[in-house]
Amino acid sequence: MKLRVAGFQMEVSNNIEKNKRKIIKAIQQASSSKADILLTPEGALSGYTHDFNAEEVSSALHEVTSLACDHHLGLALGTCFQEPNELIYNQLRFYSPDGRYLGFHSKILRCGSLTDSTEGEISQFSVTPLQTFSFGGLTIGGLICNDMWANPGCTPMPDPFLSQQLANMGARVIFHAVNGGRNGGEWSQDVVWPYHESNLRMRTQAGNVWVVTVDNSNPATKPCSAPCGVIDPQGNWVYRTQPQGEQFFIHTIEIPDTGLN
Repeated sequence: MKLRVAGFQMEVSNNIEKNKRKIIKAIQQASSSKADILLTPEGALSGYTHDFNAEEVSSALHEVTSLACDHHLGLALGTCFQEPNELIYNQLRFYSPDGRYLGFHSKILRCGSLTDSTEGEISQFSVTPLQTFSFGGLTIGGLICNDMWANPGCTPMPDPFLSQQLANMGARVIFHAVNGGRNGGEWSQDVVWPYHESNLRMRTQAGNVWVVTVDNSNPATKPCSAPCGVIDPQGNWVYRTQPQGEQFFIHTIEIPDTGLN
């Protein structure tokens, strides 16, 4: 089967209205390009923060998802969100082209201090179990940023190799939403970027899955923290964006029918 994916390497801010307008434009662009599903970065709607206006995010989410439904476009939408149970999650929310909400992946490898378990995302965001989703009969999964590479400098828990778990659960495509820290300096470019790319390619190849990945590009004056685009099951880039600034891309991936979709 064929899956036409769109990705938006987006300048994410904590301004929900500004983020919403950017996502709306990407939805329109993805629809005009006949994409099946659009992926946005981590926290693309709410901003990458646990301290957001929950009502404003809910309202913006309704507007964005309604528009995507009108355009018959699926979404893999990154946002932080307060669920009805009042818990806050760092989510990748999945929607089918007919507007059905498929569920969310919550970031599992939340960044934090290696010496103080009360610091960082671990104390800010809740977690749900890893799961897959059915998108048009295709089994897909989602990961958020550190879920893929378990940065040894900010991951207090053991690495459970979530991409491999998703592959073992039958996922054929993994949508990966990123919002990585970087400062444009030597460490960012010579250490962090290669670490992220190596993990993306090696874990994709190990799981024999496709990966679609997009990062936050804010500030536009500095390269992203990780490369963005589409990686095939052999670990090769089949589409790759420029490393800096907002980039929108479309790519059609062909997935052999094994009877296990």
